[in-house]
Amino acid sequence: MAFSTGNNSGPMNDINVTPLVDVMLVLLIIFIITAPLMAHKVKVELPEANLVHKEEDKNDRLMPITVSVKEDGSLYWNDEPINKDILESRLSSAAQQVPQPPLNLRGDRTTKMRTINEITQIAQRNGMLDIGFVATKEKGP
Repeated sequence: MAFSTGNNSGPMNDINVTPLVDVMLVLLIIFIITAPLMAHKVKVELPEANLVHKEEDKNDRLMPITVSVKEDGSLYWNDEPINKDILESRLSSAAQQVPQPPLNLRGDRTTKMRTINEITQIAQRNGMLDIGFVATKEKGP
């Protein structure tokens, strides 16, 4: 503790650490009491993950299906022009494949969202589960 000799009429410049020590002792006691409660009573052997990648897994991956939609509503299946009837039949056959290939939906910058939504609903109705939307990254300054 620092005592004033009376020569200084200003405030003391020393930090009072007594409350800090009190708080630290209380926290230490709390951690000592709660530490044994955190130990698990039941021992469970957790399964181990096998992180070895097999070569056949890489070969089994299917190429994604790309459906492009232009501003005028024309559809393209992997750069091949199609109509909505052919799109529905191809999507239903693709949905039956195991594993199911992902569907990438590309639209022009000026394509109406209503058209994109309609194609998405057709894909969902035909059983496609993995539908992604392709966009280009904005160029920064």
